[in-house]
Formats: sequence, C-alpha cells, structure tokens
Amino acid sequence: MVGVTRGYRVFQTVNGFVLAIVVAVTLFPFIHVLARSFSGEQEIRSGQVSIWPKGFNVTTYEKVMSDPIFWVNYRNTVFYTVVATAIALVLTTCYAYVLSKKHLKGRGLLVGIAVFTMFFNGGLIPNYVLVSSLGLRNTLWAIVLPNAISVFNVLVMKAFFESLPVELEEAAAVDGSGTYGTLLRIVLPLSKAVLATMLLFYAVSFWNSWFAGFLYMDRQELFPVTVYLRNLIAGATSGTDNTATSEAALQIAASIQAVTIVLIMLPIMLVYPFIQRYFVSGVMLGAVKG
Repeated sequence: MVGVTRGYRVFQTVNGFVLAIVVAVTLFPFIHVLARSFSGEQEIRSGQVSIWPKGFNVTTYEKVMSDPIFWVNYRNTVFYTVVATAIALVLTTCYAYVLSKKHLKGRGLLVGIAVFTMFFNGGLIPNYVLVSSLGLRNTLWAIVLPNAISVFNVLVMKAFFESLPVELEEAAAVDGSGTYGTLLRIVLPLSKAVLATMLLFYAVSFWNSWFAGFLYMDRQELFPVTVYLRNLIAGATSGTDNTATSEAALQIAASIQAVTIVLIMLPIMLVYPFIQRYFVSGVMLGAVKG
C-alpha cells in the first residue's frame, strides 16, 4: 500500500480547516437566532446576545404556545403541507415523465407552454379574481392548486427521467408491462433521489408559504401558522409604539422574530435528515446487474 505523502496530509489539514470554517459560518445564524429566542428584552436590544442566551426568558414562547389558535393553525399547516406536497409530487412526476418521452407528439409545445409560465403570469389581481370566482376562498384548494406544479421542478425531473436507460423500459414492455406499470414498478423505484429532492422542495415551499393563506383566507381558524405568526409580529411591533406597553409586551416585541423563525424551521430541520440520505445514494445502484 502506497504511503500517505506529505502533500496529501497538508491538503487534508487545509481541507478540514476550510470545511470547519464553512460549517461555523453556516451554523452561526441558526445558533444566534436560537439564542435570541431565549434571551431577555434588554439584552436583545443592547446587542449582547451572540451564540448564548442572555437574561434567559421564555415569555414569548409561553405567549405563543399557550394560545389554542396557535395549535389549530399549526395543525392546518401540517395538513396543508402534506396534502399540497402529495398532489404537487404526483402532478409533477406525471407531467415530467410524459415530457421525457421524445416520441410524444406535441412534446415541444407542451415544454414550451410550461417554460412560458416561468416568465409570464396573469398577475396578483387576476389570480385573486380567478380563485374567488371559482369559489376556492377559505378552502384548502386556494393554497394547493395555484402552486400545484413548479415548472423548475418539472424540468429537473424531466432531465432525470431522460437519463434513465431506455433498455429498462423496453425490457418491461417486452414482459408485458404497460405505461403505468413501467412507471410504478421500474421508473419510480429508481427515482428515489429525485423524488426525495422534489418532496423536500415542495414541503419547504408549502410549509413556509404565508401569502396565499393571508390573501385567500379571512377566517382565523383556517390560517396556516405562518399567517398566525405574521399577525403576532405585526401586533408586537405596533405595540411598541405605545409608551404604556407592559414588560411582557416589550419582551415579545424584542424576541418574536427569533421565536417565529425557530418554530417554523424546527419541523423541517427534523425531517431533513431522513431525506438527506437519498441525495448521496447512487440512483442506479443495483439497477442493472451484469
């Protein structure tokens, strides 16, 4: 076995040092926000908080999490995200699989229509009028349908499907498998990496979305949690203009942004490790045996 050279050891040391800096720079904003969320109002306003809480305080967490409507809106967000992501994933997969077939008549037109929508759309007011005229306001579909398909995700999945060996589908066809059978039994099992990526993209997008709920819903019990927290931030900010504001209100106004960021990003951060492994796995590992 060839020994490790001096140059290689130097490279490993420098590489490890650079990666450690990148990790520190990446983690610092998260740690700082977490520290702010548990810090006191005076310490936050004076800029004393860095990576460790100062004047430990959980007033804002208590205010947010003791409100029953918070949990109702949180449940709404989970429901909206799961349903919307499932529908978006199915539609995106079907559309991308169809566009990946070069023998499909009108394929260029379908691709052109999809790409056209990336650069041009009806605008906010026409979209609002359309959703309202269809009777979708104050319903799940007002959030799901307008964003059911992301053209960027369609193009990514289309490119992935085109990279799969055609021989696999031809062999399935010889064995009597139809289009749907081939998609379900051959293509999708080989597409776990891209499906996991699309799942994460859509889930994060729907989880963080607040404008659709703010625009199309006017009943508080139907809001996603992002709208609830947005309203809480607006209320805390406006409350600071009153000279008679209580100490608890000042604490909430000082830490509300950090608390909302923590509460919103925590579920996604807990889910991500279970999906991340598909990003580094070999997509075609074991697909073709010699």
